[in-house]
Order: sequence, then C-alpha cells, then structure tokens
Amino acid sequence: MSTVVTQPLVAGQRLKRDEFLRRWEAMPDVKLAELIGGIVYMPSPISLIHADHDGLVIGWLSNYAARTPGCAGCSATTWLMLEDAPQPDAALRILPEYGGQSRVEGAYAAGAPELVAEVCLSSASYDLGPKLALYRAAGVREYVALILGESRVLWLRLVDGSYVHLEPGPDGLLRSVIFPGLWLDPHALVVLDGAGVLDTLDQGLKSPEHDEFVRALAARRAAAP
Repeated sequence: MSTVVTQPLVAGQRLKRDEFLRRWEAMPDVKLAELIGGIVYMPSPISLIHADHDGLVIGWLSNYAARTPGCAGCSATTWLMLEDAPQPDAALRILPEYGGQSRVEGAYAAGAPELVAEVCLSSASYDLGPKLALYRAAGVREYVALILGESRVLWLRLVDGSYVHLEPGPDGLLRSVIFPGLWLDPHALVVLDGAGVLDTLDQGLKSPEHDEFVRALAARRAAAP
C-alpha cells in the first residue's frame, strides 16, 4: 500500500489559495493558518491575555447576533476572500437571504463579512498592515482592532474605498453604523470588564435604531426570491 506524502504548510511560503487549502486540509493538527497576499502566515501560540480578550469580543458579537435575526457571528473562521484565505479572530455578518454581502462556498465562508474584529498583541503589525489592506480591498465594511499593547480600540469604517476612524460619542461609546445597536464601551473591553461590555451592548439592543434595523432585515427577507 503506497503512502501519499503531503507537502506541509510553511510560514512565508507563496501559494495559490487552492494549494494552500489542499495542504491545510491534509494537516488536521494545524488549527491556525492564513493566506494573506499569497503568503502563508502561521500565528504563534495564543497567550492567555489574547484568549481572554478574544473570548469577550466573541461574546459581544454573539450576543448581538442572538438578538438580531438575520445576523450571525463567527470566530476563527477561514474566509475565501479575494485570492486569499484569512482567519479573523471574530466576524459579524448579515446572512445572504437578509441582504448580506457574504456567501458560502462548500465548507467555507466566502466574500467578506460586514464586520471583522481582531485582537492584536504580537500580531499587531500584521493585523494593521497586510491583513487590514486585504479587508479594505475585499470590502469589509467595519474593522474593529483591540490593540493590547496600546490599551485601545481602533474602529474603522469603509467609506469610498478607504478606512476612516469611527469616533466615539460624547459618552465615550463606540456605535456601529452597519449594525445599529452594536455599541461598545472600549475601556470595558480593554480592562476585561465583561459586565460593562454586555451592559453597554444591552443599551444598544434596546435602542430605537436597533428595532428599526431588525424590521428592515425582516423586510429584506420577506422580499427575497
């Protein structure tokens, strides 16, 4: 019986996306790998501080999705995005049947989610460099980066093909434009105040703009073929 030797993924390799996926699918022990700009990236082990913040970001987005029919959150999902395959820490998307811009191709999400969130520690230059450039080119409409080394949250909006800063309101809260009611207390996220993050989100979910968004999503679904 012959044995098929599969070429492994190696960080820094230049690969086409199909070859990247073929090799990765043959390496079930590898959980984190990305193709950005045609180059393979394999992140270093995840620290506890990164994991703690990552869990809170995922909980924030998952709670919003649970209260907003037509939206879905996901974590560490591989995306078929342009010619690459990023694996964002977390994402929030509007489902295609509700008018969203992403789709499903086989086992993978494809296109671009409306919002991506990344927790940046050792990966900050990468998350804010080539990965950000890919998200912009692919049409990710909002990009939230928690930059742990600087204890701050960067929230960007795509406007006319470029990212601009989403500024906090007078109360210090950040409010999504694409997902009405998705509110964030950036300080609470930085200091891992989970109750503060979710209390702020709850305020947003009770806002008139969130109610209006839910009705608009339902109308899109009803009008879909």
